[in-house]
Order: sequence, then C-alpha cells, then structure tokens
Amino acid sequence: MIKESIKPRFCETDGLGHINNTVVGQWFEGARDPVFKWFTPDLNLKNWKLILAKTTVEFHAELQYGADVELKTYISRIGNSSFDVYQEAWQENKKCASGTAVMVHFDHQTKKSQKISEATISNMKAHFID
Repeated sequence: MIKESIKPRFCETDGLGHINNTVVGQWFEGARDPVFKWFTPDLNLKNWKLILAKTTVEFHAELQYGADVELKTYISRIGNSSFDVYQEAWQENKKCASGTAVMVHFDHQTKKSQKISEATISNMKAHFID
C-alpha cells in the first residue's frame, strides 16, 4: 500500500462543518501520483499514458477539519490494459471514505489502449489488495 498523510484545510469544510464531499475525490486523485509515475516517471503531461475511465467514492463517516487524514492507496485489479486503484481515507483510526478509480493505459495519439508492461505489473503487485 502507498500511504500519504494530509491536513484538511479550513476551506475544504462545508456548511455542516464536515469536509465537503467533493474534496475526497480530489484527495484520492492527488494520492495516485505514485501510480501515475509508474507510467510517466517525470509526470510530463505531453507524454501522459493514462486515462480515467470511472471513479466512485463511498462515504462511511464524516471527515472533520483539525485532524490529519491518512490516504491509503492499493491496486485491486490488474487487466491487460486497465487496472483499478482502490483508496481509503482514514481519520482518527476510522475509515471515513473509500473509492475506486478505473485507469486505462492509453496512447493519446492513436486513441487506443495499450498493454501494461510486465515491469509495471510487478510494481502494481507490490501494492495489491484482495
């Protein structure tokens, strides 16, 4: 698993005093940077090799301002050209949100998916969760 700890910002709260539901998807995307680097090590957008096909977020408990959030990132499925990134947001030892992003290894010039290399699959397997 890949871990990252973040501090929620005051501006990320909503009218009810919780972290706004739109923020968690942004946190999850930011925590996928190590995954992006498996395909584009320098994160150069002119050489980008991924597309996002689908994303879901499920909320289990409220997230609050004032306490760190630990983001956990796993690989939960590996296909020929696509894979699933499963993520969780934990605050004060409680899983507050989880989600899955379906990513596709993609050639933006030909507009076609590409097979994931064995080296990249090896990196993914080190972070696999059943």
